[in-house]
Amino acid sequence: MFQDVDATLRAMLDDDEAPEIVQAADVSFVTPDKDFKPAQDTVNLFLHDVQENRVLRDQDPLLERLPDDGFVSRRPPMRVDCAYVVTVWSHKTGAVKIEEEHLLLGELLGWLSRFSVIDERFLRGQLVRQPALFPVPASVGRPREGTGTSQFWTALGVAPRPALSFALTLALESPESAERFPRVREVRVEPTAGHPRLRGRLLQDVGGTAQPASGARVEVLEAGRDMVVGGSGAFAFDRLDFGTYTLLVRLTGRPDTRTQVEYTSGREVHTVVLPPHADP
Repeated sequence: MFQDVDATLRAMLDDDEAPEIVQAADVSFVTPDKDFKPAQDTVNLFLHDVQENRVLRDQDPLLERLPDDGFVSRRPPMRVDCAYVVTVWSHKTGAVKIEEEHLLLGELLGWLSRFSVIDERFLRGQLVRQPALFPVPASVGRPREGTGTSQFWTALGVAPRPALSFALTLALESPESAERFPRVREVRVEPTAGHPRLRGRLLQDVGGTAQPASGARVEVLEAGRDMVVGGSGAFAFDRLDFGTYTLLVRLTGRPDTRTQVEYTSGREVHTVVLPPHADP
């Protein structure tokens, strides 16, 4: 996988739209230690840190819509940050060497900063499938909090050099097999102890994938009760008599949707999937 990340970065630096000085430079991924002495102008990208991105962690399963109107449930991918230390090396000497390195580093910064998300034309190997899971976000010039450079260069046995931090985030598919099931219209459960509630989950069809309709307002018309669903799409109404109710769903950017449900002791849970909405 990491060799595909390297190949993707090489494709970015070799692209015809990249600055000429960046295209002309050699690209290396070896450790830039005291033995690293390139014979030509070189951009070195050293993969020094791989960590799970807990900010982007998603615990909710992914639901993928199938042509037969069913769904496949998959465990969400693990999000992983791959962080590189980027340095430039000129084969010249003295002041000319410093001038060329600063020029190359500046052009490199300008080029990499254009891509908050890695363009699909650069993706190589296993990364070609990444956009089907999540886009590949990238950041430049944002070192991890608490990471210093002095210890890094000391460990490599070389004098400190100007460097850029560059990171991209991958999505690693779960090895667990996907579960296929028909499209859910409602869920029947056996009554349990405690107070019954008319409850369920509100989902929306986005690009063929069922996602929680976060921020939607659900109203039980016959009872005059409403609520705004949270990030999971869950809703619940207690102190309702069993019977037939109409759920009115309002969600910004979509027309109002009405769904009739039968609320009984054996049919308390109802899942509502909003149909795809074409932009006007």
